[in-house]
Amino acid sequence: MKTINDIDFKGKKAIIRVDFNVPLDENFKVTDPTRIEAAKPTIVKILADGGAVILMSHLGRPKGVEEKYSLKHILKTISSTISVEVKFASNCVGEIAEKASSELKMGEVLLLENLRFHKEEEAGDETFSKQLASLGDIYVNDAFGTAHRAHASTTIVANYFPKNKCFGSLLAQEIISLKKILEEGEKPVLAILGGSKVSSKITIIENILDKVDHLIIGGGMSFTFIKALGGKIGDSICEDDKQELALEILTKAKEKGVQVHIPVDVIAADDFNNNANTKVCNINEIPDGWQGLDAGPKSRELFDKIVKQSKTILWNGPVGVFEMENFAGGTIALGNSIASATKNGAFSLVGGGDSVAAVKQFGFEDKVSYVSTGGGAMLESLEGKVLPGIEAILK
Repeated sequence: MKTINDIDFKGKKAIIRVDFNVPLDENFKVTDPTRIEAAKPTIVKILADGGAVILMSHLGRPKGVEEKYSLKHILKTISSTISVEVKFASNCVGEIAEKASSELKMGEVLLLENLRFHKEEEAGDETFSKQLASLGDIYVNDAFGTAHRAHASTTIVANYFPKNKCFGSLLAQEIISLKKILEEGEKPVLAILGGSKVSSKITIIENILDKVDHLIIGGGMSFTFIKALGGKIGDSICEDDKQELALEILTKAKEKGVQVHIPVDVIAADDFNNNANTKVCNINEIPDGWQGLDAGPKSRELFDKIVKQSKTILWNGPVGVFEMENFAGGTIALGNSIASATKNGAFSLVGGGDSVAAVKQFGFEDKVSYVSTGGGAMLESLEGKVLPGIEAILK
């Protein structure tokens, strides 16, 4: 695996695919700079070598050129993050980009305008890719969040750099962290899958059953399993058409020697809102008119024991409706358990939109081993798919 550490960038212009698809407020100010901060080590290394940096990214889902999706809005945040005044090209291809690139001196950084202002980006257009490639000497992919897309800037452009392409620091870390879970994990290996739907996690479960010793199924998806096993779940969320599948998963897990753990009790509410009446119920005895919205006290104890005896931990999905304060306790307790296991030497990887949001909200970011930056890319990796953005660098 060739990374930026294997290359001396002195006198070279590196064109880097970053993922700066960051949230902006109504005044176009960046509200969460995590993705920009994550790219900093790669940018700094290239500049320290005596190279120049050309950054390319998308922002949002624009339909053609839309002012609100212009990357000029994030220019100040990038400059302050890397402590270098970043130049801006108001197009990512054509005369404007070519002129800006040719005038770029070593030690300088150039940001190209939103790639998705051109439909050729998502189409993986060859001519567009060639135009992007002409701007730099070396191609660096540091955008895990888009590595599952075969777009021009993530995949096709790499073909024009047969020997001068590598992974950035962030993308390399993502690959190594996933490998630790899926191939090299010290046993016991635990996967925690939460969220609302079994259907969105089927392929992940099928792929990881050969690799884990324990599987915790939490959150809304647990009710499909409980109902399939004959339990009463009241008005809790449930995918009725996936009950048979849930039983098949349990059978497969048993055959492979994987211990599956489902919550034993829940905090139930008489309405889906933070101020609803609540009570603790056994998960298979929830009365009609009530719905389970968080893991109960016994479940939290059970999960804590399993987490603390594990050496490798994957966490994908919350175990309750953590967005509501009164139903965040289970997810916070789980975060504390994982933080404690990590402190005692376990490797913990958190990935997938909701669990990453929970980790940030409750301050666990620095208490786990690694927080993945890519939602869809992370899920596809866990499903066992080879991501086109990664494959393009390896071939």
